[in-house]
Amino acid sequence: MGQYMSQAHDYALTGVHVHINLIGWVSFALAAVIYKLYPKAAGSWMAKTHFWLHTIGLPLMMIALAQYIQGAEFAGFVAFGMMMSYAVVLGVILFLINVFVNVRD
Repeated sequence: MGQYMSQAHDYALTGVHVHINLIGWVSFALAAVIYKLYPKAAGSWMAKTHFWLHTIGLPLMMIALAQYIQGAEFAGFVAFGMMMSYAVVLGVILFLINVFVNVRD
């Protein structure tokens, strides 16, 4: 996506690109490291719920954000994007609780 934006000189979807990189790649990489180092955390129901909320919520949130940025007038995109962002936030909160509960040295 970033390469396309650079080649086309169209940076309208920069917000989507940044969210995908930070929330999608960086946060999932951090979770993967934690889950690899602490199998007890990885085996909990919170890890599974975090994974699915993040995996489903983020792409759908990005689709809604892209539609909003491109000027879609349908208010449902905003509401849907907000619901999906809440799903991602809930997943991150579950990840943090999981870390505090199951990660001990």
